[in-house]
Amino acid sequence: MNHEETLMRHAPYYLVTGGMPLRGEVSVSGAKNAVTKMVIASLLTTEQCMLRNVPLLGDLDLTIKLCRELGSQVDLQDHTLTIRTQDCEKRVVSRDVGGLNRICVLAIGPMLHRCGEVTIPAPGGDRIGPRPIDYHLDGLRQMGATIEEREGYFVCSASKRLKGTTIKLPFPSVMATENFLITASLAKGVTVIENAANEPEIIDLIKLLQKMGAIIELQVDRRIVVEGVESLRGASHTLLSDRNEAVSLAVATYLTRGDVYLRLAQQDTLLTFLNTLSKMGLCFEIDDEGIRFIGDDRPPPAIALETDVHPGFMTDWQQPFTILLTQANGMSVVHETIYEDRFGYTSALIGMGAHIGLYPKCLGEVPCRFKGKQYMHSCVVRGPTPLKGTRLYIPDIRAGCSYILAALCAEGTSQVYGIEHIERGYEQLDVKLRGLGARIERVEGEPA
Repeated sequence: MNHEETLMRHAPYYLVTGGMPLRGEVSVSGAKNAVTKMVIASLLTTEQCMLRNVPLLGDLDLTIKLCRELGSQVDLQDHTLTIRTQDCEKRVVSRDVGGLNRICVLAIGPMLHRCGEVTIPAPGGDRIGPRPIDYHLDGLRQMGATIEEREGYFVCSASKRLKGTTIKLPFPSVMATENFLITASLAKGVTVIENAANEPEIIDLIKLLQKMGAIIELQVDRRIVVEGVESLRGASHTLLSDRNEAVSLAVATYLTRGDVYLRLAQQDTLLTFLNTLSKMGLCFEIDDEGIRFIGDDRPPPAIALETDVHPGFMTDWQQPFTILLTQANGMSVVHETIYEDRFGYTSALIGMGAHIGLYPKCLGEVPCRFKGKQYMHSCVVRGPTPLKGTRLYIPDIRAGCSYILAALCAEGTSQVYGIEHIERGYEQLDVKLRGLGARIERVEGEPA
């Protein structure tokens, strides 16, 4: 038995039996990609902040541990979180807390504002290709931070108040934009973020910061202007719903030929996804409370799809949609322009019977950073193809959800390992699917 087999033997996994149509109603949780940034933003003030519609998931747990390590008092009741950081008791983030994802990078600005220094570990995260933090460090240095790398840690300091500046992002990075929004809110003077990302989660973060007293202006051509203030106050905010969870559950509905109403699914955050469904002739109904997705027995037509920065087709939607395209009639093309290595999960789909080919050429029209390079960032899918249940090991959050979707529509039973990735990014996904009629069981591994 090799090392990976030994780990799988002792790890919990999902046992998924395909072929059951999803039917019923379920509520979409709050946005995973918003809650962790808002918790970090609360470090900017000594007053209490309250967040409602908070998703209960692993990434939030890590962020709470990070803040508690720095001195925050945190209370989480049901889906409401209160946090107050009167004093920063510690200025070093341990590797156990900060090395598992990249969220600790966002704590640099608030900590430099609060106490002039902080040390964080080199961050980790999903295995979806290189995700450098150079944009973050370069921008923070422009604002007056001194950052040195020592033995796997970043030692950060500021001898005086961080200052406003003009930061031009080489690419509309979501997390870098969030970092500079948070940091610039208390910087001296005006900060201009050029080529900024403008995802719905960023707009929601801006809403919270404005409630706290920040002055932030959205301008044309991806420019955001932040006028720094002397101090920020506490605030209360209700998070938007998670558009990635909504898409995953919608695709699961079509794959299983079901009929599901997603309460709290928000049309304005899903416009591009819904347009794509309309182009494929897939049925949905929108009302003020949510969206109903209605599958049928007909295979959808093949399409050409390209991911892009918002308001384009979101890169996190690419994986679930590729599963859907294995059941489409004809040859579909998917061109990934955001991450250079996000098709690694397709090898497992091929093992289930999917017909998928990867190519380094740009098979699309969206301007792509990877043109002329040898990254396998275009995908051709031929369908419809019956998928067969198998053993799957999840490499990251989005691919993991896609494996579950594939297992839901496959013949037979699949064992899905690496479920900690799912539980990091989705709130009780298996429970929600069971409530809709899916045959999915969480099985504890053998004792070590």
